[in-house]
Amino acid sequence: MSIVGKTAPQLLAVQAAGESSAVAVATAFLDQIAAHDDSIKAFLKVDRDGALQQAEAVDRKRREGQPLGRLAGLPVALKDLVCTRGQMTTCASRILQNFVPPYDAEIVRRLREADAVLIGKTNMDEFAMGSSTENSAFQITRNPWDTERSPGGSSGGSAAAVAASMTPLSIGSDTGGSIRQPAAFCGVVGMKPTYGRVSRFGLVAFASSLDQLGPFASDVAGAALLLEVIAGYDPSDSTSVDRPVPAYSETFEQPLAGLRIGLPAEYFAAGLDPEVAAAVTAAADLYRSLGAKLVDVTLPHSKYSVAAYYLIAPSEAASNLARYDGVHYGHRAEHFNGLVDMYASSRGEGFGAEVKRRIMLGNYALSAGYYDAYYLKALKVRRLIRGDFDRAFESCDLILGPVAPTPAFKVGELIDDPLAMYLSDIYTISANLAGLPAISVPGGQSEAGLPIGIQLLGPPFSEDRLLRAARMFERETDWHTKRPSLGSAT
Repeated sequence: MSIVGKTAPQLLAVQAAGESSAVAVATAFLDQIAAHDDSIKAFLKVDRDGALQQAEAVDRKRREGQPLGRLAGLPVALKDLVCTRGQMTTCASRILQNFVPPYDAEIVRRLREADAVLIGKTNMDEFAMGSSTENSAFQITRNPWDTERSPGGSSGGSAAAVAASMTPLSIGSDTGGSIRQPAAFCGVVGMKPTYGRVSRFGLVAFASSLDQLGPFASDVAGAALLLEVIAGYDPSDSTSVDRPVPAYSETFEQPLAGLRIGLPAEYFAAGLDPEVAAAVTAAADLYRSLGAKLVDVTLPHSKYSVAAYYLIAPSEAASNLARYDGVHYGHRAEHFNGLVDMYASSRGEGFGAEVKRRIMLGNYALSAGYYDAYYLKALKVRRLIRGDFDRAFESCDLILGPVAPTPAFKVGELIDDPLAMYLSDIYTISANLAGLPAISVPGGQSEAGLPIGIQLLGPPFSEDRLLRAARMFERETDWHTKRPSLGSAT
């Protein structure tokens, strides 16, 4: 097996055994990017020189017998909304096209401390607003399984990079499904941790009460390892929860005895593609064969999740993006007439159509006379959605369902129909509204050969249980081993 075909634990093992080096591993993945990213366009920036310097530092530490971090010599790609000291962080937006942060996000600090090799920044929907990675100001990312199709979004670049064997691990963010939906479309593992489990310090905010950073990997083992490194309390983030981090990478292989899996009737209603429904049903049958008990549960307010989300998220976005005014940093229009025109022109030139749409929607929902009718009501519905999950978890340990209504759709298919695009997140949004952890695991393929993901959701801070349940499924199937036929650079 080539270097780029190995999982994160396998790459650690070959380095520890002296069969390869961090430099050789980094070079192999960098060559894979050079060979294939012209057609996929997963990366906005590849830091080849910096990555090789980081890898050489890891090899030097190994030669000198110094202690090594948990991710020693493993390439990791970062979604381009994570601040990285000295490197442009654009959020795939023209308004931040030349922004270079003077500090590292907490998640970057932890990755560096773990001796990860940071190889580059991945493409995304502008400010994480989208479900297809078509809203980037710079390029459209393609699905490695079929370049006519979307990799999902907004973390499409991070998912596509793992699927195309350009990196064994990557970081995405999930505000309404932006890790899980791309993971499902690209046939990799993607996890949204509990809100507060991973520090948001240095994450450029979209919707502050919903955003959460999380891992992509080719298998559950890689996701468990990466999550263990990035999770944990951070006093610099007021929403970070001071709670010990379990040893995910040591426990994920342990099967769950007496597992109760909830199946919500609402997740199998009209609009669900038959092939996706069949994959979820097959997963339920597999769990039953492994001794799990299947339990019927109900999430009656889930039908309001999209409406509630698209009031809460744009409202928070309108507030967060108000800071981009062309004064302190970011894009400033060259020609303007006075201060107000400078603001309007700078923001008009810097923001794309989808971001403008959400800013206007958010400002409308927050405006005098409409706040109670829209934003406040959406917050009340959000609490009802969380209550549904709380009651469901009284009778089950985890909930099983689809990730997206369909396999990957074609590039351009939904871009002019915002409502249809928003509905592609119908099964993922509720976890963000409720602050719950959830994981997408490869669970099948369509007749067209496109990956299908299954989703497991759990109570707050049940990531260890989710990873163990995901591994139970993964151990009995081979969907996670399948990769698109791009060829290899090594």
